[in-house]
Amino acid sequence: MADAEVNAAAPAQNATSAAKGSPNDFLKKVIGKHVVVRLNSGVDYHGVLSCLDGFMNIALEETQEVVEGVPRGKYGDAFIRGNNGA
Repeated sequence: MADAEVNAAAPAQNATSAAKGSPNDFLKKVIGKHVVVRLNSGVDYHGVLSCLDGFMNIALEETQEVVEGVPRGKYGDAFIRGNNGA
């Protein structure tokens, strides 16, 4: 009977894992959507994610810089180097 319980639980775990997806799948879904990128310095950049690469370099469009909750600057396009993200 214990074996039946383990086997019955296994498909549920696999379904849950599949529903979560990989980080790569998630990132593909958010391209073209509004995101917030927080740098190590604590500064936030709000914008539309246009692309990112394997090094986590990020390109944003319609970018706004926000420091301690206060909007500071607006930029058309911004490139954030991957090692700056928090």
